[in-house]
Amino acid sequence: MYKVFVNDKPIILSDQISTDLEYEFCLFSEVRIEEVLHKLRHTNVKGFYIYNADLEELWKVFQSFFEVVEAAGGLVVKEDAYLLIFRNQFWDLPKGKMEKGESIAETALREVEEECGISKLTIEKPLTDTHHIFYENKTNKLKITHWFLMNTNDDKKPIPQKIEGITSAEFIKKKSIPELYAAMYMNISELLINYFKTDRK
Repeated sequence: MYKVFVNDKPIILSDQISTDLEYEFCLFSEVRIEEVLHKLRHTNVKGFYIYNADLEELWKVFQSFFEVVEAAGGLVVKEDAYLLIFRNQFWDLPKGKMEKGESIAETALREVEEECGISKLTIEKPLTDTHHIFYENKTNKLKITHWFLMNTNDDKKPIPQKIEGITSAEFIKKKSIPELYAAMYMNISELLINYFKTDRK
């Protein structure tokens, strides 16, 4: 299954038939992507469930409708606290677009350093990718963000990259993070919820 957000409404791509009546169901062979996007942006439709027997073929063809933008970022942990940023009235994780010649991991490390002013970062493991669609320069774009769990032993206080609209960067205790979910984009809150389900620290 792939989940792609349009604002905070999901498009679920799956090779399983859905019985969930909350979302509109359609076969990929019959779907009109522009119509799906319009309904998600301009009506009270809660989401779409798109079915195809071959999931990877579905994902490949779905991507072909968009300009794909690859990005990477990090969930940085230090002791029992996690590094979050505050931008445009939302709590978020540091991330950014890949630059030419970079690996995904290099992008993730660079973006965390730039957006939060910390260093001495090490990657522990990859996390789940997130996907969302946005409209820019008269084009619908699909952003695929690759996430990594990171550690740091940098003692410096994080410094938000204000030129990027970040007004705060801080380590927040794990127990306090659920209080912030309502002020996060859904793909970020889901990433954290799924991570904390498996994290036993």
